[in-house]
Amino acid sequence: MFVFLLASFSALGGFLFGYDTGVVSGAMLLLKKEMNLSTLWQELLVSSTVGAATFSALAGGPLNGVFGRRICILLASSIFTVGGVIMGAASNKETVLVGRIVVGLGIGIASMTVPIYIAEVSPAHLRGQLVTINTLFITGGQFIASVVDGAFSYLHHDGWRYMLGLSVVPSVLQFFGFLFLPESPRWLLQKGRAQEARSVLRQIRGRPDVEEEYDSIRTSIEEEGKEAGGGGPVIWRILSHAPTRRALMVGCSLQMFQQLSGINTVMYYSATILQMAGVRDERQAIWLAAATAATNFLFTLVGVWLVERVGRRKLTLGSLLGTGLSLLVLAVGFLLSALHTPPVSLHPAELNSSCTSYSTCEHCMLDPGCGFCYRENGTGVFDSSCISVSQASTEQAAWGRCSNATQASGQSLWAYNYCPTTYSWIVLLGLILYLASFAPGMGPMPWTVNSEIYPLWARSTGNSCSAGVNWIFNLLVSFTFLHVAEDLTYYGAFFLYSGLAGLGFLVLLGCLPETQGLRLEEIENLFSGRLCACGASGEENSRDIKYTRVKGGNFSDNEASDLD
Repeated sequence: MFVFLLASFSALGGFLFGYDTGVVSGAMLLLKKEMNLSTLWQELLVSSTVGAATFSALAGGPLNGVFGRRICILLASSIFTVGGVIMGAASNKETVLVGRIVVGLGIGIASMTVPIYIAEVSPAHLRGQLVTINTLFITGGQFIASVVDGAFSYLHHDGWRYMLGLSVVPSVLQFFGFLFLPESPRWLLQKGRAQEARSVLRQIRGRPDVEEEYDSIRTSIEEEGKEAGGGGPVIWRILSHAPTRRALMVGCSLQMFQQLSGINTVMYYSATILQMAGVRDERQAIWLAAATAATNFLFTLVGVWLVERVGRRKLTLGSLLGTGLSLLVLAVGFLLSALHTPPVSLHPAELNSSCTSYSTCEHCMLDPGCGFCYRENGTGVFDSSCISVSQASTEQAAWGRCSNATQASGQSLWAYNYCPTTYSWIVLLGLILYLASFAPGMGPMPWTVNSEIYPLWARSTGNSCSAGVNWIFNLLVSFTFLHVAEDLTYYGAFFLYSGLAGLGFLVLLGCLPETQGLRLEEIENLFSGRLCACGASGEENSRDIKYTRVKGGNFSDNEASDLD
């Protein structure tokens, strides 16, 4: 039971990661209105956290190597608390930006430290499930954030402040919890603190007899030190040692394709995407986004159940295939909306504006300076025009019948960032199918596999590099999504993500090995051969390692000795 307690307190770092990812979706709708944020500022507030996390994730490798997993988790929760206080007290968009950057620094350290810590304290037969708990907490954080977004969306002013500021609660809980929890026994043994490592191992396993596991870890550390050469920067030793170089390439590929398949576009902008699809009411978009987050959480539970039953490889590949197909559904939903977009029937004279030149709502919507003013009856849209957006608020036109002064009659409707359509349900279906496909596999498996595939001397740096790749591509996707949608249209953006998911499926089909049921000290053997031969032979290799016994002993699978 103690190992589950360790995993749960560690995974609060994942909860913070998920809460921040989810809360910004609803908070952005309110911030956009209250602070009149441009497209650039919206992307900046989202991606600044990602950029800071990229930096701190890369710095987390050396920090973990020097100070250990426990100190790094305490540092991450402290930083996150400071960032939450700054955002909750912010009076302008610049202060919100500072808070988002500080929060990102904490998230980056936690994102690469927590999976390592959980993997190193877990027994082999539970490791996949326990590391996947971190992703379960991420999706749980996203769901709680979406509920918080929905609850505070009814405040007429400062609702975003509570959404962003409440993140301090789990970070404070994690900080005080880790004051009483131990360091990783593998890190302690690597640093020569043998007695402390043995004591912690007994505490975690709940039994006094841990000598076999202790000796296995110690022997592995000694052999790894000889193999790695013992000199120079760790990253150079990783790149010059063929098995760890191959492991790093597979780990970074997993993290890259997780982001290129568009997950954080969906999570950061889920409420915005639903508005783009024609959901008019702001609160309805937030609550529908909460429904998508609930789907993400529930299907991550499926991943926790499946990971030790079907294995990492099959779960990842099946998930990626479903993700690509569901992105096609999203793209088709937006394509149908575009093909049936209402025409602009009125072209009022407006000086110094490109808005009056657009002939359809689709083209009008893709220009961030324009909005669609229209009337509707039971059969469709009429008296429609494309008009400049007010500089004071995107909720109204700059002039005419959809401006604040004349909209009181209720006869004209104003649409910014979306077009009236009957195809919103296809987009909502696509979002739910996407998360149902992504959550069990591509959500947790990149973190689970990366926590397993590196030898101890390379584990901190390997996870730091792969987490850095994750955050770099997270930054790339989140910072460019709104502009990509403007340049390629919304359906073009999701066709692009679908193609990238398909490419990821082909790469991982050839290169991803199976690590299920192996001790951390055994997994390096999977990367001893040619890089993309490991995917095809991974399951066979794992069977060899798990079931080859010496001296005819009647051992259980986990106790079996391995032939060199």
